Amino acid sequence: MVDQGAEEEYRAMSLSYRARYTPVMRALAAGAETVTEITARSNLTQGAISQTVRLMEADDLVARHGLEDGRKNGVHLTPRGQELLKRLEPHWAITFAAIDALEKEIGHPLLEVLAKTARALEHQGFAARLRAAAHHANEDHVDAE
Repeated sequence: MVDQGAEEEYRAMSLSYRARYTPVMRALAAGAETVTEITARSNLTQGAISQTVRLMEADDLVARHGLEDGRKNGVHLTPRGQELLKRLEPHWAITFAAIDALEKEIGHPLLEVLAKTARALEHQGFAARLRAAAHHANEDHVDAE
């Protein structure tokens, strides 16, 4: 729901931007340079970050460059990505203020819960969890007979 609200706000700002880009944008702004470094600064898997970086490359928001050690590629914001970052940073500050107010209202650490939920769903998606629950329900039904 937070991502959905963020997507609505991006559309209202007339931005062609996906909420899933935010962890990559924020990590690059904080100094990350490789997919490994971006992953370390997020709650997402390296595969999810790599997929997001590819989408951002297609949208001309990031580009890859060679690193001095020659073993890895670096990722940097393109001029379009840098311009977008300048527009988004004030929006993110407002977003975190809204989340802080919501956390105070509900009395729970929403960001912490969302981060733990995201990690758990990265480990096992919700569809797999539904299949496992159905399997266990069927086993319990057979055992009762």
